Amino acid sequence: MYPVIYDFGNINIFGFEFNPVINSYGFMLMMAFYSCYYFLNKDLKRLGYDSNLSGDIVFAAAVGGILGSKIYYLIENFDRVIADPTGMIFSGAGLVFLGGLMGGTLGVTFVINKNNLSWITFADIVAPLLILGYAIGRIGCLLVGDDYGLPTHLPWGIEFPNGLPPSTYSIFQTYYPWVNLDNFEPGVLSVHPTPIYETIIGGLIFYYLYQKRTSVTIVGSLFFTYLILAGTERFIVEFLRVNEKYFIGLSGAQVISILMITIGAWFLMHPVKQPVDSKSES
Repeated sequence: MYPVIYDFGNINIFGFEFNPVINSYGFMLMMAFYSCYYFLNKDLKRLGYDSNLSGDIVFAAAVGGILGSKIYYLIENFDRVIADPTGMIFSGAGLVFLGGLMGGTLGVTFVINKNNLSWITFADIVAPLLILGYAIGRIGCLLVGDDYGLPTHLPWGIEFPNGLPPSTYSIFQTYYPWVNLDNFEPGVLSVHPTPIYETIIGGLIFYYLYQKRTSVTIVGSLFFTYLILAGTERFIVEFLRVNEKYFIGLSGAQVISILMITIGAWFLMHPVKQPVDSKSES
């Protein structure tokens, strides 16, 4: 676990002391957005769109995604927000996929509408990048010790003694009382490294969608395939995560994942009409 990649130490400028660091969580977010920008810019040039669109879309997705993921995280952990509002709001934790997807979608929709472009056409273009950014972002979660899974005795389980929060017996008792700790001793617990699981699965989904992007014959099909695959991945991994299962044995994320899968399957069986796009000049 490496929450800080590089610490520049104390720097004194005009009597003001600073301690700048390169935070691993922020660094991986930056890597996610730059990676998405690279692939998006490449595809927009191939398709003949305005070269400035890629920067506008990624910026809107970054702002909307970060705000959306943080808001969703705070709502999902409202009891912890009440106990420590400052720590929860300004912590490095909070890369919640579903909130980020909703916030990022709103941001990108604004840019698409502003440029009089087809939403569904661009949904296909960005579909592989949504899961790519998610997979890279999960590496940041791993480095800071966030979003880990249930305690486990499996040999690949990882301990997060300084995680957000630490994976200790007492933390599970305090924040996740619904987790069964019968077979575990007090102290630091090994947990399922769910960020690793999701990075690997997300990477495979990205590869599959990216290979299919040039052979799309039905508009929207790549995006709706993404909804099915991403929803399925999150639904399954959620069984290994610590989120409370409060609706017919399912977590809130699993309910939304089912909606994603249902929407994706419905529109694959009932394709949308081919839109008319107006491309901007470079």
